[in-house]
Amino acid sequence: MARIGNKIVVDTYAWIEYFRGTIEGERAKKFIDGDFQLLTPSIVIAELSDKSTRGEMSDWDIKRRFISLKSGILPLDETTADKAGKIKHWLRKKYKDVGIIDAIILTHSLIAEARLLTGDTHLKSLENAIDISS
Repeated sequence: MARIGNKIVVDTYAWIEYFRGTIEGERAKKFIDGDFQLLTPSIVIAELSDKSTRGEMSDWDIKRRFISLKSGILPLDETTADKAGKIKHWLRKKYKDVGIIDAIILTHSLIAEARLLTGDTHLKSLENAIDISS
């Protein structure tokens, strides 16, 4: 595997598949369990918590602690939020249904100068993305 840089932002899609142990999760595992500096946007924690609350993810407290131990958590500050609004506008030129959460996650990766581990339809074809989707 070619060296891709040490920093990787892990999005919601990648964490879900990792925890499910799917084929896509196995692809994510190579990076999550690899020798990389992992970063997780706080908005991803919110999305995963929501899935847990709806019964779509078990053992959330254990998984949340694992994420916090495995990766740095990126807070949504004013600068990131402002840039995310602009990036959402840019993404909308290609994807009419892209949401602000995708824009926030992408913005975090750009600010951190990191690759983005994802399989999300709106993000996987971007230049800094590592696509784990089938």
